Amino acid sequence: MKRYEALAADIEASIRHGTLKTGDRLPSVRHTGESRGVSASTVFQAYYLLEARGLVRARDRSGYYVTGGGLRDAPPEANLTSRPADGPKSLDVSDHVFDILEASMSRKVVPFGSAFPSPLLFPLARLGQFMAASAKSLDPWSTVDDLTPGSAALRRQIALRYLGDGMQVAADEIVVTNGALEALNLCLAAVTRPGDSVIVESPTFYAALQALERMGLRAIEVPTHPGEGIDLAALELAIAAHQPKACWLMTTFQNPLGSLMPDAKKKALVELLARHALPLIEDDVYAELYFGDRRPPPAKAFDTQGLVLHCSSFSKCLAPGYRIGWASAGRFARNVARLKLTTTLSTSVPAQLALASYLEKGGLDKHLRKLRQVLAVQQASFAQAVGHYFPEGTRATRPLGGYFLWVELPVQVDALEIHRKALELGISVAPGPIFSATRGFAHCLRLNYGHAWDAHSEKAMQTLGQLVAAAAAGSPPREKIVPS
Repeated sequence: MKRYEALAADIEASIRHGTLKTGDRLPSVRHTGESRGVSASTVFQAYYLLEARGLVRARDRSGYYVTGGGLRDAPPEANLTSRPADGPKSLDVSDHVFDILEASMSRKVVPFGSAFPSPLLFPLARLGQFMAASAKSLDPWSTVDDLTPGSAALRRQIALRYLGDGMQVAADEIVVTNGALEALNLCLAAVTRPGDSVIVESPTFYAALQALERMGLRAIEVPTHPGEGIDLAALELAIAAHQPKACWLMTTFQNPLGSLMPDAKKKALVELLARHALPLIEDDVYAELYFGDRRPPPAKAFDTQGLVLHCSSFSKCLAPGYRIGWASAGRFARNVARLKLTTTLSTSVPAQLALASYLEKGGLDKHLRKLRQVLAVQQASFAQAVGHYFPEGTRATRPLGGYFLWVELPVQVDALEIHRKALELGISVAPGPIFSATRGFAHCLRLNYGHAWDAHSEKAMQTLGQLVAAAAAGSPPREKIVPS
């Protein structure tokens, strides 16, 4: 156990035993550091962890105070590895996914089913200043220089972010794209042909299934654990049996599970794929949203053969709506750039230059620290509400980052029916079947905790819990929940 975890455990025990009561102020960071012989940074990490668990709350210029909220228990953790059917599957999911997502996009519904965090969490005004400055000083030649690979200044800043994580990635290997989704699609097209099979997790991000369907590819779903990600033994068997041409995986805070592969498992994954010369398309859009003391390294960090095509973006951590992503595509970078050239040609130059300038002098790391703290606290509130309002038999993941909870309902509950009834009451959820090639996970939901937790959200969660409890019998609630 790390020092900050031990300190947090001691304080939590004091709260649960009643030594520290609701409303009590915690000792100052300086006093705690001196009394425990630890640094201020260690104390802050302990207090952040307690805040994420809902046990304490910071007050401006006043310190940290004990709250009562954290004493409400979260549900048991989801911990069973999935068991998808074996073999490649042709796909027919896009219409089903679109119908469900389209119905949930209105701002009039509570966005538990949204794929995006609240836009209020991002420094859009500050970014706007950089955008205005970049537009005013725009060099006309910048609209044609580096047209397809992207702004040299932005690619340099992205390469520096890799370097800060201990990875040597050349700027020339990076292709800037219109969001991570274009990066992922370009990488998929670079390593497959129609009729090929591609390994995906089970459950998996629905956009991966839609991309495979659109390109005439087949999905091989591999068992995946909600805590540690894809089952490597099952993956090796699937490779031997079905000769896939690529893998599309999320090794860090996977959508929808929130799973995080341990570093050693990521290394073993890359070594396994290298033995089979099998490319890995790594979707890594949530990695900056970690709650621990360091960013988890991507599988790309263990790649020595250029087989990992690492895709990410700024949409989930900094600049939603700017649609700036990238692919660090290893040995396939030239192919990806050519595909970019023949499809969308280039990405918005002003947006690229604005982000390059912000990364250089805008305070990204300060923004990210605040964002992570907010998401960690909101996760605790959402998880506790699920534990409080949902019926016995409910289980939920407790991810170490990102902004999704994967909730396993009692097996008799139909998640699609819950989606329909919740939407009638002004609440959106993401039902499990949209994350499966065969519409499995019929009793599961993905919930987004990336929006503010307040009285309105809690009322919506209470209503959702009532719907789940009433799924087998009884009358559902009829009061609509709409934004106040």
